[in-house]
Amino acid sequence: MQKLQVNNLVRSATFFQHAGTSIVFVFMPIIAKGVTDSIFEIGLIVASFSFAQILSEIYFGRHSDKKGTRLKFIRIGFIGCAAAFGMHYFADDITLLFLARIGAGIASGIMIPAMIAYTYEINIERKRAAAVISFHALGWLAGIAAAGFANDLKIIFVISAASFIIGLMFTIKLPNPSQEKQLEPRTIKKIISKNKFLFLSLLLRHIGAAAVWTILPIMLMEKLGAELYQISIIYVANTVTAFVLMNLMASRINISNITKFKIGIGCTVFVFIGLSLITDWWMAMPFMALVGATWAFLFIGGNFHLMDNNPRSTSTGIFSSTLSIATVIGPVIAGSIAFVFDYVSVMYFAIAIIVCAFIVSLKVRK
Repeated sequence: MQKLQVNNLVRSATFFQHAGTSIVFVFMPIIAKGVTDSIFEIGLIVASFSFAQILSEIYFGRHSDKKGTRLKFIRIGFIGCAAAFGMHYFADDITLLFLARIGAGIASGIMIPAMIAYTYEINIERKRAAAVISFHALGWLAGIAAAGFANDLKIIFVISAASFIIGLMFTIKLPNPSQEKQLEPRTIKKIISKNKFLFLSLLLRHIGAAAVWTILPIMLMEKLGAELYQISIIYVANTVTAFVLMNLMASRINISNITKFKIGIGCTVFVFIGLSLITDWWMAMPFMALVGATWAFLFIGGNFHLMDNNPRSTSTGIFSSTLSIATVIGPVIAGSIAFVFDYVSVMYFAIAIIVCAFIVSLKVRK
């Protein structure tokens, strides 16, 4: 009973953490378009958040293992995110928006590795942690839906800040168990070397995905006539599928973590083949559902494999920072390709690079 209560608190905190992030993240290209008309500058603004996350996740993920504690980093992250995401409300020019995005990236990077490791460690039967982690997908669903209902690019910043404050409240009653301190030198270098093919395939896959997510909302609005609430509906298909599959991984999907990871990498190719062919906004829905499935497989498979075999907060921090690196590179590439060619050319780039990612992932071994 006590374990169920703790898991429910973590579920709730995870839900509001990701709701607060997603309500801003999905519409950031459109928000950025409000302060600049340059597609290249929009790419830089989108990338700035992830650039700040890179060092934050590696640094604070490693320190969480060194200190042997998770909860302090989780709470500091919630407080920092409430402040940084709230600052977006006042960011009415390109400089202020850059600063707000960088602050949000640093603050979110403080808690992400600690949150994943904490969730994994409080579950004796490790695969059950997938059901708890699945609430990050449910949080994304709620954030996207809230943005669609609000239909106002200012109000969503207030909702975002409030989500982080509510999430912080759920951490107050969480137990603060001490973990074994991981003080071995050069740990980050050893983890990267040991898992180089996993990280490289993840990086390549997410560069392609991040490039597409940068231009997709704009393409849906400008080329296919979608409204904000219709874009929300499309992204909801993604998060619902991820939530369902992550819960199934806690009970019914009994394949190895490495196999899950490879499935998630390889099947992403079909997402962008489909998105390159759509002619109306609603046609994106089945492909967004598919990307939710691929994300569930690669996120759970990759993270659980790393935590089974490496210092947990450090390895999940490197996993998250790899995603962040890709989310820096991807938007810059997307902006450049879209500027020189067109939006669909970004899809072609994503297809090519994700094929390469899948080939690399085949080298990952148990």
